[in-house]
Order: sequence, then C-alpha cells, then structure tokens
Amino acid sequence: MTNKSSLAKRREKNTMIAAVVFLFPAVFLIIVYMLYPVIDTFVISGYSWNGISADRTFIGLKNWITLIRDPSFWAAFGHNVVVMIFSILIQIPIGMLLATFLDAGGKKFNIFKILWFLPYLMSSVAIGFLFTYALATNGGIFSSLATLISGHKVSVDLLGKNPQALFAVIGVMAWQFTPFYMVYFIAGYGNIDTSVYEAAVIDGATRGQYLRHIAIPLLGPIFKTACTMSLIGSLKYFDLIWSMTGGGPAGGTELMATYMYKLSFQQFNMGYGSCVAAGMFILITLIALVFQKIFVVKEDY
Repeated sequence: MTNKSSLAKRREKNTMIAAVVFLFPAVFLIIVYMLYPVIDTFVISGYSWNGISADRTFIGLKNWITLIRDPSFWAAFGHNVVVMIFSILIQIPIGMLLATFLDAGGKKFNIFKILWFLPYLMSSVAIGFLFTYALATNGGIFSSLATLISGHKVSVDLLGKNPQALFAVIGVMAWQFTPFYMVYFIAGYGNIDTSVYEAAVIDGATRGQYLRHIAIPLLGPIFKTACTMSLIGSLKYFDLIWSMTGGGPAGGTELMATYMYKLSFQQFNMGYGSCVAAGMFILITLIALVFQKIFVVKEDY
C-alpha cells in the first residue's frame, strides 16, 4: 500500500514538473508582452513625460481628470461605438449568409471561398491606400460613375466630408473583415453532425426549415463569439482609419486609437497618451464584459 501511495505521489510530482516546464514559455511571453505593457501603461499615465527624455514628472491623477473632461476623447469613443454597431450589423449577418450559401453548395462553390476570402488576406494599410484612391473626389469610382450617368462632371466626396467619411470607412472595414466571419461560420456549420440534417430530412424538413429551426440556432455560441470579436476589434481599430483619413476630416473619423497615437507620437505627450490607452483598455474590457453578460445563448440542445 505504501509503495502504491509513493508511486502515485511521484507520478503527481512528475506531472506537475512537466506542466510547469511546458507552461513556462507561454506564461513568460504573456507576462512580458501582455501583462507588463498593460501595467506599465497605467504607471506612465501618472506622469508628465514626452516619451524620449529620461526626466518625467509624477502628476498623480491629473491626466485621468483631464481624460474625463476631454471632449475629443469622448467624441473618438462615440465614433468607435458607431463603428462597433455597424460592424456587428453588417459583417456578422453577411458573413453568415455567405457561409450558408457556401455550405449549401459544398465543394462546387470552393472557388467562391477563395475569391471572397482574398480581401482578408490583404494588408490593412494597402487596403487603406487602395480605397483612398478608389474613393477620391477626382477620378474615384463613385465620381466616375456619377459623371458617366449624368453626362457631365460630378465630384462625389466621400472621404472629405462628415459624416460620409466615417461611413465610407465602415464600408471598407466590412469589405475587408466580413470574409473572416464567413470562414468562422463555415467552421461552425462543419461542426454540426450530418446526422442532424439527415434526421431533419427524414422528418420532412426542407433545407430552409433545417437552416432556420436547427442549424442557425445551433450556431448560437459561434454567433456570440463572432459578435464579441467584432465588438473588441471595432473598439481598437487603427491602421485602416489611419491610412485612409488619419482621423479627419476635422476629427470626423477620429477613433480612440488614432487619438492616442497622435498624442503619444506626434505631440510627444506620452503621459497623457498612455492615459488614453489605459482608458481604452478599461472601456473595451467593460463593454466586452457587459456584452457577455447580456448576450446569453443556449449552448446545449
């Protein structure tokens, strides 16, 4: 009995050592590249610092008081909320529709999977520059089409006026990121056991009834996760907006991330820029937690 007990303890110890050895690299990287930067951002937010010199002055909560009263920050946050709402309303439904179409077609529609996924493979910066020219007032797609239809020169300014600029950028975001949710929902359809569809057909259900009453409800957890990812991604957008409008015109497309970048790396106000970044972290975390609490789906059927 003693030998069995000592052997069990030895195995438990060896398992613990193996777990520590395998987990240490991942935990180390998480601490260095995720946890430490977040903590350091909160620390720097308590200083007045240009981000370059060795001297920095501790000012306590002054940056946070300024942040709470900063209309530019809250305007940028409002733009983020608009982007978040329209990203969820556009990208998720279209992604699900495309996935439903491809799932129904099977291997015959593989070519569409490739073509529709291409925008997601492109660099956000490259897409930003591409659509900056495509939506240009002179020579852009919409201006050229309007000129062709009307028979005289028409200038359509989508990126130089508000609020058109923000919605134009939202459209480009949807074009780039909808394919990701398409693939995500395709994976969700693939996880549904084929016997479920076969049983529905035996019971006399049509393809539409199967999708509406069985398949789509089973995708509830997938739908919730997709919405959460879209929500978080929308609240931290940067590269596409920056390359297309730089936050303009007149701050009409300014997001929290672009505002933080300007403060930190253009105005060299690293202390307040870190405060904005910390504020972003708090707001994104709170909104994600509230969304997870409110958006409840049935996960077992």
